[in-house]
Amino acid sequence: MSVNLQKGQKVDLTKGNAGLNRVVVGLGWDERKKSGFKALFSGGQDIDCDASAILCCNGKLMHSEDVVYYGNLRHRSGAVIHTGDNLTGAGEGDDEQIIVELSQVPSQYDRIIMVANIYQAIQRRQHFGMIENAFIRIVDARNQTELCRYRLSENYDNMYALVFGELYRHGSEWKFNAIGQATQDPGLSELVRKYQ
Repeated sequence: MSVNLQKGQKVDLTKGNAGLNRVVVGLGWDERKKSGFKALFSGGQDIDCDASAILCCNGKLMHSEDVVYYGNLRHRSGAVIHTGDNLTGAGEGDDEQIIVELSQVPSQYDRIIMVANIYQAIQRRQHFGMIENAFIRIVDARNQTELCRYRLSENYDNMYALVFGELYRHGSEWKFNAIGQATQDPGLSELVRKYQ
């Protein structure tokens, strides 16, 4: 049974879940309906949200290749794989997915931070206040069972990026922390600097 998380809540993914080696991190969002002036203001373009995973050692990003995103779909360890870029967020379910092979994550990485940013947010005059129904969920890849879900529900006006949550090691177990922190970082490179 899936656990619905609130901001700041943590859940143990592997304890009591023997054999859990692979999870799918699904991120989803919908664009708010535009009409009249708002449609003109946003330039009429679809909002292109991009999900990324930042692998950290002691909470810090050590190498640029430890960022898995639409331009680097596979971590060099093979443990983290981005399944591809969704340019519109249209449709039901996950808009982008990141697969994590928990047992293959090299031991120096203690956390994998899941973020999303709006592509060319400033140039397109778009922000997360124009997004609704944003969520992150963790799914057991063996049987497609949803383990937990966190729905983001705050006001994100004038915010260009979101730290959805993080997978992290606690001893020999893997846990998930629902973060839901919005930032005004206009792109992935600026967001990544917070972890250097």
